[in-house]
Amino acid sequence: MKKIGLMVFDFDGTLVSSGDDIATSVNHTLLTMGLPLRSREEIIAFIGDGVRTLLGRSLGDNQVGRIDEALGVFREHYAAHLLDTTLLYPGTLDVLNHFGDTKKVVITNKRYEYTIKIAESLGIDGYFKEIIGMDSSSFRKPDERLLVPLLGKYGVRNTETVVVGDGINDILLAKNGGALSYALLNGLGNRVDLMALDPDYCCEDIDQMKELFI
Repeated sequence: MKKIGLMVFDFDGTLVSSGDDIATSVNHTLLTMGLPLRSREEIIAFIGDGVRTLLGRSLGDNQVGRIDEALGVFREHYAAHLLDTTLLYPGTLDVLNHFGDTKKVVITNKRYEYTIKIAESLGIDGYFKEIIGMDSSSFRKPDERLLVPLLGKYGVRNTETVVVGDGINDILLAKNGGALSYALLNGLGNRVDLMALDPDYCCEDIDQMKELFI
């Protein structure tokens, strides 16, 4: 088993199952704007690079000038509905408790206000030293400048740091910062794309962390 001093977690698709609420708000936005709806699968495939990019992909290239309009509609709806169906993934709370003495941080390309509201409502905010949202920094995943300062701040080596996530940006963040990468294959990301990046660990669910790290 590998000794870990810092665990960096993604949020959507990693700690919380939030895809349905995101997809519903995107389709509400499209409907409000008089645009064709998208399938849940299409919208899920667009998640990972922040809400502006999500909406840009959902609107399509010929609607690029309406992204600000879409953002306004989406933010109002999602703020009111982000907990309609969103829950912790099975095993999340068990893992957070199991590694209770290990420093933990969330780095997400989701806006901080949404992330902290969900984390507080689901009772997991207190497990993390800090929660870094897309608007918390001038950098976003997979930029290693999000990760490297944490190593000095918390006194850990990159080789004793693991980034846990279901998206390409999570694996690239780990690789860019010289940390270990733990790919979750049952989240929102494409499992084939994740495996193609050759992560250090490739697992079906978060609970398997207990068998790999101390």
